[in-house]
Amino acid sequence: MSEFQRPIRLGMVGGGNDAFIGAVHRIAARIDGQYELLAGALSSTPDKAQASGKALGLASDRTYDDFKSMAIREARLKDGIEAVAIVTPNHMHMPAAREFLKRGIHVICDKPLTSNLADARKMAQAVEKSDALFILTHNYTGYPLMRQARTMIANGDLGDIRVVQVEYPQDWLTQAQPEDNKQASWRIDPARSGAGGSTGDIGTHAFNLACFVTGLTPDSLCADIQSFVKGRQVDDNAHVMLRFQEGARGMLWCSQVAPGNENGLRLRVYGAKGGIEWEQEAPNVMRHTVFGEPTRLLTRAGSGADGQPEHLVRTPGGHPEGYLEGFANIYLEAATCIRAKQEGRDMQNETLLPGLADGLMGMRFIDACVRSSARNAAWISLQ
Repeated sequence: MSEFQRPIRLGMVGGGNDAFIGAVHRIAARIDGQYELLAGALSSTPDKAQASGKALGLASDRTYDDFKSMAIREARLKDGIEAVAIVTPNHMHMPAAREFLKRGIHVICDKPLTSNLADARKMAQAVEKSDALFILTHNYTGYPLMRQARTMIANGDLGDIRVVQVEYPQDWLTQAQPEDNKQASWRIDPARSGAGGSTGDIGTHAFNLACFVTGLTPDSLCADIQSFVKGRQVDDNAHVMLRFQEGARGMLWCSQVAPGNENGLRLRVYGAKGGIEWEQEAPNVMRHTVFGEPTRLLTRAGSGADGQPEHLVRTPGGHPEGYLEGFANIYLEAATCIRAKQEGRDMQNETLLPGLADGLMGMRFIDACVRSSARNAAWISLQ
């Protein structure tokens, strides 16, 4: 950051004390010095909101009990926030984002877009009416090797894509969770998470990454989803078959009841000329095989790192970067777009930043999975 480039004034909705994803967003926003957190409505509980603001060093008059009063006052302040991070449970994404969008404050929102398609359409209307930017934090698209994979496929290095396999298994919901487990409680509550459980929480990540890297257009799917834990009201496991308009076929598995798996996001793409394989838990290495030749290992910032944008790589090869840096890359590119917007230029469509269209497709994915499974894994259109 140049000495003349001040940090973007940032606010946050949700993400108070003990909220995992809020802390991740704050770290990501700080890594490159592009943002300064100045305001927040950090909890729906006033006492917790105030305590969380104090713990983060926010001024008491900029620590709010609710997001609407925050949006109203911050929009009126001369030095009010320019962007806001929405890190609430899914059902609050739309109402919170709408309040800031209509006041011209840029929104950086956690995924999925909302908890249901009706709210997703309302979000789309709010984005379309606003001059502010809307960015969705599908953070795995920020990994340098995933950018390289996308470039390789676009350049035809793999040939016509035939097979896409993506999976995201976890094990942390294998057993019923106590009611005071904050991270679990809202994710298994359909009123807050939406109809999709594992499909919404991690399945959308897998689906988004597969589409992002391959550039393929999803056409339809059939899904078999389960709630294995007795009494659970949302799915905790899903097997999904995918068809793409370009003719490729795909398989997606997401599960939160797979013992031995922590965050096992894995992508494999195979074309007429070769294939690639990548695992999120070892994000600095990608396997590339040209058919009939030995497999080679591509590394982050290593030899053959064509297609890895320099601004997304902070340390030399061999110094691992991962989850937080991938998240930070979304915030870094968001900052570039926000600064351009302030100068009268719209750069978001020129970048690979995920936004409204990605969010809407993710919501169609969740909805189609639920409807397909209810119809004995019938094929459902995504168009």
